[in-house]
Amino acid sequence: MEKYVSAKLHGIRVTDAKLNYHGSITIDAEFCRAVGFKPLEYADIWNKMSGARISTYVLYGEAGSRCCIVNGAAARTCQQGDEIIIASSMFCEIDDIIDHKPRVLVFGPGNEIIDRITYEVFRRPDGALDLAVKTETLESEYGFPASLTQRRLKLRSRLAARFCPLRLSVEASAGDFL
Repeated sequence: MEKYVSAKLHGIRVTDAKLNYHGSITIDAEFCRAVGFKPLEYADIWNKMSGARISTYVLYGEAGSRCCIVNGAAARTCQQGDEIIIASSMFCEIDDIIDHKPRVLVFGPGNEIIDRITYEVFRRPDGALDLAVKTETLESEYGFPASLTQRRLKLRSRLAARFCPLRLSVEASAGDFL
């Protein structure tokens, strides 16, 4: 068994930090359900602003509130407005992660969901492992190698040409830079 990422919230902003609380992180229940975080599940938190890395457990917050509240001792590592990454993990065999397809939400200002990503591990015809990153946006600047997303962009360009010819030149030019 090995440890794999099972779900992730990327770039979510801390909406509050409550030091005098019993620990944990309170996250909008809709965000949790969208990626598969379970109540009381342990998750790692990586603060993009300070570099702090901590581990705590998830509490469901009010659905639709867009909250991300760091509680207890963890509140010392994050301030309101900090961008953080919250990731859960699972111990499993490689075939389990192939079946699981971890989900990721990417956030913009105000904890608005700006993208939904799926990591898809698969076996190539020669049996070697590979990874595809499936994103709902046409263009992303998340740092993924072009080889992981280029096929998806080309497919979207072809579909756009078939169903929306006026957008072809914009999408084709974006693909030309890959």
